[in-house]
Amino acid sequence: MKFATVSKTLIMGLALLVASSAFAASKGQMTLLSPATINGTNLKAGDYKLEWQGTGSDVQLTISQGKNVLAKVPAKVVDLSAPAPSNAAILNNGDNGKRTLAGARFQGKKYALQIGESSDEMQAGSSK
Repeated sequence: MKFATVSKTLIMGLALLVASSAFAASKGQMTLLSPATINGTNLKAGDYKLEWQGTGSDVQLTISQGKNVLAKVPAKVVDLSAPAPSNAAILNNGDNGKRTLAGARFQGKKYALQIGESSDEMQAGSSK
């Protein structure tokens, strides 16, 4: 009887651990070398903290600088064919000359964050 109780407790604990890790936030860093916008919010050149939550490829991305949350946007976690060689902000140049944040890559990781429309800009080594 005692073994069955311990087994049930262990299984319940493991199930809770797995369930909580599915909703755990992931974090990363990004440096913008020039200003950009995201959902109408202007981001100055500088360092930013990225944190995303969600299950599967669809996540909610929070962009912060210091203790200030600057933007919350939907994003996708996309697979890369090779690990990113460095942290990189992915920017799109608009027709009006303004740059918009389209995603981020993280050094040594085989995934990236994509904001907005799907494109080939997320591939490791892209210089777009």
